[in-house]
Amino acid sequence: MNRLQVLLLIIFSSTLSFSKINAQAKKQIEIEYAGKLTIDQKNYPGAKVLTRDNRQQVHIKHSGTNMWCDKAIHYTTENFIEAYGNVVVKEGDTINMTSQYVEYSGITQLAFASGNVILESPDSTISSDTLFFDRIKKQSFYNSGGTVVKDSSGTITSRIGRYYMDSKKFQFVNDVVLKNDESVIESNYFDYYEESGHAYLFGPSTITTETSKTYCEKGFYDTEGKIGYALKNAKIDYDNREIVGDSLFFDNNRNFASASNNITVTDTINKSIIKGHYAEVYKEKDSLFITKRALAITIQENDSIYMHAEKIMVTGKPENRIINAYYKAKIYKSDLSGKADSIISNQKTGLTKLINISELTTGDQFSVKRKPIMWNVENQMTGDTIHLFSNSKTEKIDSLVVFENAFVISKDSISANGYNQINGKRLVGLFNDKNELNQVDITKNAQSIFYARNDEQELIGIDKAKSGSISILFAEGAIESYSRFNQVDGSLYPESQYPKKELLLKGFDWRDNERPRSVEDLFVDDAPFELPVIKGLDAYKPQEEFFDDVLMERVEEAEAKTTLKKDEVSKASRNIPKNNTEIKQDSISTSKPISKLSIPEKE
Repeated sequence: MNRLQVLLLIIFSSTLSFSKINAQAKKQIEIEYAGKLTIDQKNYPGAKVLTRDNRQQVHIKHSGTNMWCDKAIHYTTENFIEAYGNVVVKEGDTINMTSQYVEYSGITQLAFASGNVILESPDSTISSDTLFFDRIKKQSFYNSGGTVVKDSSGTITSRIGRYYMDSKKFQFVNDVVLKNDESVIESNYFDYYEESGHAYLFGPSTITTETSKTYCEKGFYDTEGKIGYALKNAKIDYDNREIVGDSLFFDNNRNFASASNNITVTDTINKSIIKGHYAEVYKEKDSLFITKRALAITIQENDSIYMHAEKIMVTGKPENRIINAYYKAKIYKSDLSGKADSIISNQKTGLTKLINISELTTGDQFSVKRKPIMWNVENQMTGDTIHLFSNSKTEKIDSLVVFENAFVISKDSISANGYNQINGKRLVGLFNDKNELNQVDITKNAQSIFYARNDEQELIGIDKAKSGSISILFAEGAIESYSRFNQVDGSLYPESQYPKKELLLKGFDWRDNERPRSVEDLFVDDAPFELPVIKGLDAYKPQEEFFDDVLMERVEEAEAKTTLKKDEVSKASRNIPKNNTEIKQDSISTSKPISKLSIPEKE
């Protein structure tokens, strides 16, 4: 080795040694000011007791952090300080902590504060009885209950709380409650971002405002924008409406909510249920829109009414709700069913309208097929418009009116291809207490074909006639008797002599194959439907332990500096929980209350 190499090695070694000494010197806690210094080996062996004077508090410094207190115990060998009375800790220009007591290790750089602890950052304030502050990880942590106050978003309380200073993120666990002027959020797992005011909820959660209450087990809420998403067993209560769906979006500024997939909207006042796979609700406008296999159910004690269409809209105050079903609308009840382009039902008046679409006229080749139609027992009724009147209190059907081109058909009970038929301009039907058509009156230009039978149901003949009007009485769905008024002509033919070409009246269209005979039949004409995949919400990730392996290695390093007596705990670890960890969060409890979220993409 030449002289130059030796010289360089000496310089390098000296520099390295100086750097180590300098680094060690920086790690030592420094006493910047003390009014009085006392040595008390009996009570504080190996320590210096520092107290304030009338001029100022004891001032302590360590690696950019300043601390002030009324009294301090400084363990030089262990590089450890105990601070008592009106303690103030300042970390740079952003963190300010006050308390009655602080323990701090210059080796672990972990501070433990107790007694009215308040930690202030530029945007929020944490208060707790006890608080851990890790300067290296730049995190604070409490596990005995605490409160976070943020001016614009309100106050958050929880049993466990953690603050990530670099990302300005809070994580709260157990009994979490956020309160502000507009809402209260309750949850067991709650992530909150200080700058944006975004809250992420996991586990049973509720968001309560003056006009709504939202429940979910996974969700997101913008506390400043007042909008959010709810997933997993999600539901929203809007006074008398409960909305349930796989995914709910809500805007509390507008009292608006939309829902996707497996939606059920329950009206508790009017005893109705709306189902589908996409819905929009405007609370202040008292309106609900639903589509994608939309189904409206009016619950009755004995026999509920089901209405299906491509789209269903419910409007009006609870005492005057109107259901609008349009495009391929159908209605089903065990004793009554119908189809139309649009069905409108007024729950207050009991009036249900089956309406033809305006584009199709009587001259259109498709107009017959598109006419509104109703079935009751064995009777089929069609016309340009049908009105059905019900008694909302007794849940009984009172009557129906068919406007323009009324046509009634019932298959003859015995003949293979025989049909009883009546048509005219207008039809009025009355129902009995069993919701069966009891009487039908057809007025203006009435025509009829009846298969006349005796008491033994033997065919007497086929009766065809024209008259001003016809009145028919039914019994158990079959024609019992009829009367014609202002008859123009009429004949009773033996079946063998009846003209085969005149067996059907003009406009005859037997549509029994379209008749819904169950709730499932309401959907038979629908195109195949697959639920869209809801994206954008990650699974809950338990937070890492605050007292992790890296921190515990620092604690072990500090313990190595300590000479312990029997059964004595080192100063660096005496306030760390015995299991060296906060409560583990390997799974989310489903016990009620409350909430946690992450923002998904809106469909």
